[in-house]
Amino acid sequence: MLLLLLALSVAINYIDRGALSVSAPLLAKELSLDPSQMGMLFSAFFWSYALFQLVAGWLVDRYDVKWVYAGGFALWSAATALTGAVSGFGTLIAARLALGVGESVAYPACSRLIVRNFPEERRGFVNALVDAGSKLGPGFSTLFGGLAVSAFGWRPLFLALGAASILWLIPWIASVPAQKTDGPAETGSIGFGELLTRREVWVTSAGMFCLGYVWYFLLSWLPTYLVKERGLSMNAMAVFGSVPFFVMAASTTLGGWLSDRWIRAGESASRVRKTFAAGGLVSCGLAMLPAVLVSDPSVSIGLITLACFGMGFYTSNVWAITQTLAGPLAAGKWTGIQNAIGNMGGVVSPWLTGWIVARNGSFLHAFFAAIVVLAAGAVCYAVLLAEVKPLEWRKK
Repeated sequence: MLLLLLALSVAINYIDRGALSVSAPLLAKELSLDPSQMGMLFSAFFWSYALFQLVAGWLVDRYDVKWVYAGGFALWSAATALTGAVSGFGTLIAARLALGVGESVAYPACSRLIVRNFPEERRGFVNALVDAGSKLGPGFSTLFGGLAVSAFGWRPLFLALGAASILWLIPWIASVPAQKTDGPAETGSIGFGELLTRREVWVTSAGMFCLGYVWYFLLSWLPTYLVKERGLSMNAMAVFGSVPFFVMAASTTLGGWLSDRWIRAGESASRVRKTFAAGGLVSCGLAMLPAVLVSDPSVSIGLITLACFGMGFYTSNVWAITQTLAGPLAAGKWTGIQNAIGNMGGVVSPWLTGWIVARNGSFLHAFFAAIVVLAAGAVCYAVLLAEVKPLEWRKK
């Protein structure tokens, strides 16, 4: 039940944050926002989301993660609903900042719960199922959200999503037991200062930045790219734009299952996790390069889908790497640091893409930038990251 609720919560997380992307073509027209303003609006979420990762990591390591997560979930559901009632650019920015604060608790909480409740040889699949929620969320948001926006407008979408999301709290509070810490030895032994001296923290965080840049490039701008540059209608965008996310959900689940099976067959966790991480980023970049160069929209969508299939193999193992290195003493704070730096990619990517598109009138150079970032991420895991095994901490 715990795993099901975690996966569902992450799916809701991404449905709520992705609603802006599918609403963008109509929202920008109604509020007279140019590409640069939309890029800033996309990135505003990540300003607070990245910053509050550090707070969330400390909170879930210090207090009962069940209630910390419930509080964050309630806040982001309210922020989603309020987005449908805003009247201008400034209030939209404020709503996105509030959404980022609420959603910042999700990954530190999930990582903390997984490392305490599941052994190493199961974490690939467990993390993959949770990660599948982060891909199904954008898929459903693009498909059903796009169709809803086309039929009813963008404001009803936000109001309905915020109201429906809050229902998740009912089974969470009713069925998940308290997840209390084990006392001072656990809550206070590994501080942020010690974590920041570890090379592995910086390498995994740099790798997560590369993922964040490319993932939020797709999450924020893919619907607009398909409508503006590939000429799809809103309904066609809703259908075809959702396919890459559904395929990524399938590939991350497959990657988690395959990686755990490989470990159980006797291969080292280090080799398995690093192979899936670096290989996934490389295959994503190789498929994304021709996607922006071909003239046929259907071929472009197919290649973007193939790129997302490769990215799913990366995301199936990235958090298992962190959880193995950190162990239960540092999983929450390490996840907070890594996600904070990683989501700086979410700050940079949407804004920079908007600036590039406004300057050049196309997405060509924006895709090239994403491909370069993917290559840098592969280097982080294949070359810079040493063996993936539990670290020895100075403080006990």
